[in-house]
Amino acid sequence: MRIEVVGRHLDITDAIRQHAEEKAEKLTRFYDRILAVTWTIEHHNVASGGSYQVELLVDVEHHDDLVSKDDGSDLYGVIDGVHRKGIRQLSDLHDKVKLHKRQGH
Repeated sequence: MRIEVVGRHLDITDAIRQHAEEKAEKLTRFYDRILAVTWTIEHHNVASGGSYQVELLVDVEHHDDLVSKDDGSDLYGVIDGVHRKGIRQLSDLHDKVKLHKRQGH
């Protein structure tokens, strides 16, 4: 699985990269056919302290990409929130695929 961490208007520090990569690696517990994970982290209104917008794009084998987004002032909190949304999407996909197989389609 390929993991990318992209920063817009923000330098990605080793700590941010490590946090995002650790979260991405945990996603395979919920669905094992993940090809790539891309985190895009944007910093808005840099002059006034600003806020962060984080997008998680999960490239899944044989399905459309899953996209989760969130924003807020605490970067690590926003990453964690987006991660939770990604887990929910992957769990839903896993259940859907499992049900589809059970029904014999």
